[in-house]
Amino acid sequence: MSDAIGDTVDAVYRGESRRVLATLIRLLGDFDRAEEALHDAFAAALERWPRDGVPHNPRAWLVSAGRFKAIDALRRRARFDAAQGALAQQIEAASSPDPADDGTLDDDHLRLIFTCCHPALAADARVALTLREVCGLTTEEIARAFLTSAPTVAQRIVRAKGKIRDARIPYQVPRRDHLPMRLESVLQVVYLVFNEGYSASSGAALTRHDLSAEAIRLGRLLLALLPQPPDGEAVGLLGLMLLHESRRAARTSPDGELVLLPEQDRARWDRGMIDEGLGLVRQAFLLRQVGPYALQAAIAAVHAEAASADETDWAQIVGLYDVLRRADPSPVVELNRAAAIAMRDGPAAGLVLIDAILTRGELAGYHLAHSARADLCRRLGRLEEAREGYQRALAYARQEPERRFLQRRLAELAGDSRVP
Repeated sequence: MSDAIGDTVDAVYRGESRRVLATLIRLLGDFDRAEEALHDAFAAALERWPRDGVPHNPRAWLVSAGRFKAIDALRRRARFDAAQGALAQQIEAASSPDPADDGTLDDDHLRLIFTCCHPALAADARVALTLREVCGLTTEEIARAFLTSAPTVAQRIVRAKGKIRDARIPYQVPRRDHLPMRLESVLQVVYLVFNEGYSASSGAALTRHDLSAEAIRLGRLLLALLPQPPDGEAVGLLGLMLLHESRRAARTSPDGELVLLPEQDRARWDRGMIDEGLGLVRQAFLLRQVGPYALQAAIAAVHAEAASADETDWAQIVGLYDVLRRADPSPVVELNRAAAIAMRDGPAAGLVLIDAILTRGELAGYHLAHSARADLCRRLGRLEEAREGYQRALAYARQEPERRFLQRRLAELAGDSRVP
């Protein structure tokens, strides 16, 4: 197999595997059977594409190959279990490799999200299952995102799959009048997908563009599905994602190093995304349904509207964080508010708040909390405390650009000379 074909298969896997899986789940009616078919389809691609060439529509080819592989596997098992043969006949007769099976929604990925977010499943299982099956995150990545263990996440996923199978939860988007009851879970998942794309929990790259782009696509699709006027939080979430995504090009240097917000070249921010995001924020507030996503979007809008870092309206940002803390209290919101207060009132004021948060222990393993404290100590000239904070942050960081940034900070402190 040529390196070029191998790279193509890898690229298709990264970009299309979760959509292929979603369609196979619809066609085959079972998560585990669909996952096996997905792997068989990509194995077939590695074998046949070097010989036959890459198909015009790789996704459709993979869906078709996976479906036929699954039918063949069921027929082989029919020698030992007649029910497997009957199932193969049922799948072959009733399904088509065409991803569209109704006239209202041609999107298996969104169907899969709604299935994974069914209210019959426990809340933590919904999110874990969706991040694993819809987004392809590993159990380790999901565990890091929720500050828990990989075996715990794996158990949640297994239980959720069993519940879907045993309760025969339908693989469909609910009726429009039922959408609001399911929307909160779906918005949470889309938000978490975007976060993993915007700032990957681990690995060599700062971001995963495939995930953030997919989250934005799903956010748009959700708005199109919702009754009018749309839910303000769905509007706010799309605005939030667009405003954050607008900064992607400026968040890393040409050699892939992390660039913090104050040092970013704002000329590289995507004005089209910013303008659309600002419009969505205004729409969410006009709808008078301002929740955590719309509030976070409003904070991002303040940053987007500032011509430079020095012109940022930190008083307005602190005020928005005050409202967000009441609407959605969490230690991470408190940490972000403390950082904003440090920008408004000085590093000493922020340090008092961050110390109180860390004393409670909720963010003891969160590298950004230790990094934020270290930065405030550095700005105050408390260099030994800054070194200790950056070392703690480095011990917990799993993303290579962030690790290199922390190592640079430590190297600067080692040189001392009263680091600014």
